[in-house]
Order: sequence, then structure tokens, then C-alpha cells
Amino acid sequence: MKVLDLRCANGHGFEGWFDSEDDFLDQNGRRQIGCPLCADSVVTRMPSAPRLNLSNARQAVPTDDKAALSAGSASPTPQAPAAPADMQAMWLAAVRHAIANTDDVGPRFAEEARRIHYGETKARGIRGRTTPDEREALHDEGIEVFALPMPAGFDGPLQ
Repeated sequence: MKVLDLRCANGHGFEGWFDSEDDFLDQNGRRQIGCPLCADSVVTRMPSAPRLNLSNARQAVPTDDKAALSAGSASPTPQAPAAPADMQAMWLAAVRHAIANTDDVGPRFAEEARRIHYGETKARGIRGRTTPDEREALHDEGIEVFALPMPAGFDGPLQ
């Protein structure tokens, strides 16, 4: 099994698992590989480092962090900004959570949000599609909505 680092034409990085290099080349040539975020099928292989599984290896904590941990300082140590891959993973986790915990009402989103807001139907989490004008009208009525962009790749089952 080969694990390859891939990138779509929109710059989204992701991993692909293939039986062999030839399997990757065959699937990519037939445009069968799609970005899990945007469904783009123009995919390139990125350079990757070998992965070593060293069960006895331990990651050392840098000296500055050890001092901060032992001192129990009152102010937290500032963290470095998240890497783009980490941000992408967090966004993907949030989207999966939203999909798993809401009902898809499709293009009837604005209508269903009003019915819930005015007590005409049971309150529950919903998701769907609206136009910018519909979102603005909901906001004007005091109905809070959150726009979460959903790429075309999420029209089908999640990977």
C-alpha cells in the first residue's frame, strides 16, 4: 500500500492510498481521484518524506516548554498559528460534525428556519441552501443563521 501526498489545482492538500504507483497513475489519468474538499479532479503528487514507525522513539519537549510546564506560570505560553493543513483538518471536522448533527432541508432552509423560529415546528438543527437575500431577510427577522460553505465534493457521501 502506498500513501501519497496529493494536491488539487485549488491548492488543497490531502492523502491518497493506492495499491501501487501504477494504480495511482491509472486512476489519476482517468480523473478518478477527487479532492475531498472541492471535488477537483486535477490532482498532482507532492513530494513526501518517508514514514518511519519507531515504536520506542519519544518526542522530546523543548527546554523552554519544560520550564514553562514545571514553573506552572499563570499566563499560558503563546502558541504558534495553526498550519494550513491543521486548519483544513479542523474545518473538515466541523463540517462533518454539522452534517452528522443537523437535518438537511435543502433549498427550503429559509422557510424551515422561520417555522422553527416562530414555533410552528419542533426546534432542531438544520442545514440547507439560501440566497444572500434570504439570509439577510432571516437576519432582519432576528433569526440567527450561520453560512458554512459546502464544496461540491460534499454532495455525496463523505470519505
